[in-house]
Amino acid sequence: MQSSEKLVPVNTALCSFGMSGKIFHAPFLKVNPLFHLSAVWERTKELSREMFPDIKIYRSLEELLADKDIELIIVNTPNRTHFEYAKKALNAGKHVVVEKPFTITAKEGLQLKKLAEEKHLVLTVYHNRRFDSDYKVIREILKSKKLGKVLESEMHFDRYRPEPGKKKHKEQPGAGTGNLYDLGSHLLDQAIQLFGMPDELFAVMDIIRKKSKVDDFFDVILFYQNHLKVRVHGSYLSPDFLPGYIFYGEKGAFFKYKTNVQEEILSKGILPGSKNWGAEPSQQNGTLITYEGKTSSVTRIPSPNGNYGEFYNLLFYAIRKNKPAPVSATDAIRVVHLIECAFHSNRLKRTIKVPSLI
Repeated sequence: MQSSEKLVPVNTALCSFGMSGKIFHAPFLKVNPLFHLSAVWERTKELSREMFPDIKIYRSLEELLADKDIELIIVNTPNRTHFEYAKKALNAGKHVVVEKPFTITAKEGLQLKKLAEEKHLVLTVYHNRRFDSDYKVIREILKSKKLGKVLESEMHFDRYRPEPGKKKHKEQPGAGTGNLYDLGSHLLDQAIQLFGMPDELFAVMDIIRKKSKVDDFFDVILFYQNHLKVRVHGSYLSPDFLPGYIFYGEKGAFFKYKTNVQEEILSKGILPGSKNWGAEPSQQNGTLITYEGKTSSVTRIPSPNGNYGEFYNLLFYAIRKNKPAPVSATDAIRVVHLIECAFHSNRLKRTIKVPSLI
């Protein structure tokens, strides 16, 4: 590791202190000596002072961006604002983290990527579910080749929320709203990381809750040339009791229940850093079934600990040492591109080819 005198903390600012800021970003910044959360944009309240008594609170984005001490801006505001705010932050000479989904359109993402490259700034997207325990064990299983050639996969992110939530920016019709942009972006990012970009896709979106005004159901099938089919599914009227991940291969299968260990702990106000942070209960271990001729064996597979803080560790070295960003803008643009393709497929009610983008 680098000597301590060279590890100058990155002065950081949040663009909001709602659930995203309070639960998914601030706790990891608070315990990480590589970052100093020095400022936040809170329009009227001062909620951040409970966790950061000395923090600077700005009432406008312009005031925040004018602070010359701030090096990194975290754009964790409603989806429709991501492009505008990230562009302003980059033009102000700041490194930028954008909450998922990156932008509403792939075209917007490409513009931000080009701008960051021109200004030699780090631009990354907070696809934090790459650092969950369930996804980590899936990567290990696929890398081990124990399943042989994978032919079919299902990836679910289901929740039972019969009543629309109180967040108007998520529940009101408009650009970038709906379940596919929200939870679906996590699954599409993971599918791309595991299998690459598909050749074709078929998508169905629907509004299934009585009071919902935005799509709260999605079912997207990704088709690959090697006969692989990946189903990405999410519903707000499905209790989360089915496996979140299912992989079928020529030599076996792997089943894994989805976990939200970190989110559950963070929601209770517990800061990361404990010895067993992000550890799953043993009853949530995955199940590996392998075949040798007519003989099968079943093995329970524990997951590595999850830790969203790994995103920020990687980000520090991207900023200070020119290392790769934890999530590339290219990866994030591909997610948005698939979301746009899914909406197009849903409108046409047929399978479509996924055009090459980047």
